Amino acid sequence: MEKGYVVSFERMTALIKLLKTADIQKMSAFRLTRILKSDLVIIDEIGYSPIEKKEANMFFNLISELYEKRSVIITSNKSFNEWAEMLGDEIMTTALLDRLLHHSKIFNLDGHSYRIQNLKKEVK
Repeated sequence: MEKGYVVSFERMTALIKLLKTADIQKMSAFRLTRILKSDLVIIDEIGYSPIEKKEANMFFNLISELYEKRSVIITSNKSFNEWAEMLGDEIMTTALLDRLLHHSKIFNLDGHSYRIQNLKKEVK
């Protein structure tokens, strides 16, 4: 919050857990409220772990709530054409991507992992 902005960072697996437990755990509800009030929400690692259709619907509802109110950064190892399989519903995925991609900038990063490159340097 150095420049006056509130930023929330969550990995997708932790975010799904928050969404599932917000009704029964105060800490989850508190963190979810903070996410909804953040100026920037960063959601990391979408697609690394499978999610159920119910969880995908909760994620869709969160993105719909953030849409045009907050800035969102998403990281994923999946291309957009793989998201329907990952989320389990083609129509909902289309609606989700419609919200995420509207007004967005997309960065595709190719190349070698800096972690592996650093490991190779250390091993030598």
